[in-house]
Amino acid sequence: MIPDYQTIMLPVLELLRDKQEHKLQELITKISDSFNLSENERKELLPSGNQAVINNRVGWARTYLKKAGLIESPKRASFIITEKGLEILNTQPEKIDINLLRKLPKFKEWQDEYTLKDKEKESDNETELTTKQTPQELLDYSFQKLTNELSIEILNIVKNCTPVFFENLVIDLLVRMGYGGSKKEAGKAIGKSGDGGIDGIINEDKLGLDTIYIQAKKWENNVPIKEIRDFAGALLGQKARKGIFITTSGYPKSAYDYVKNIEHKIILIDGKKLTELMIENNLGLSIQMKYEVKKIDTDYFEEI
Repeated sequence: MIPDYQTIMLPVLELLRDKQEHKLQELITKISDSFNLSENERKELLPSGNQAVINNRVGWARTYLKKAGLIESPKRASFIITEKGLEILNTQPEKIDINLLRKLPKFKEWQDEYTLKDKEKESDNETELTTKQTPQELLDYSFQKLTNELSIEILNIVKNCTPVFFENLVIDLLVRMGYGGSKKEAGKAIGKSGDGGIDGIINEDKLGLDTIYIQAKKWENNVPIKEIRDFAGALLGQKARKGIFITTSGYPKSAYDYVKNIEHKIILIDGKKLTELMIENNLGLSIQMKYEVKKIDTDYFEEI
């Protein structure tokens, strides 16, 4: 299990006990080794996909230790223990966490710069003291929670729309993703072949170099494997190589196994994936609020 960032603080300080400079990546590797993290755990990403969880947690442990004056950075991405850090280690603490750091003047001063002296903010601070997630994780997981709730809401709306609207929605989505050229061109293709398990045809690219056949069906339960076989047969009848089967429900494992072992390339998109693509491509959605998370541009400060 990947340790939380507060659990990592003491091991990081112990690694710096030798009073030598250590690189951040070196600390990440040694912490991963000391906690016997598997290869998958070392590669596990935050919900944003922008950073490995262990890298994020070691990074935040380092940040808090630095703000508390227990370590310092003599040069970019290098760290060394301070006399105060050695003093803390000599007390042989069972752990180093935010509760302990808040007793140190430097850390308390840093936190108080951003703390309003009202009860509501104090309550927020209590939550921060007890959480095991880094600020970046809290932001990422909160964003993921909002996205998941939005996805459920979208799927409920889509399931209640008419079959014609659903077909148009599918075409709108594929056009947003870069298929079929313009909506007008894509619209001409839909519905041209209504038999044999094919609902529509769309160009793979704006030049029409290849064709993709579409099956778009609203289902409540998992799509039966027979429907996938029929669709594959229809592709064969059209001498087609590529198809997309889109549904509001899901597919059994046998369907995924089947499409892996046939000559044609068939992509299965279930309700969850459909809403993810709609969110990613802003289909039927508007941006309510936007946050920008920034970091230091180290190249700018290279010559300092």
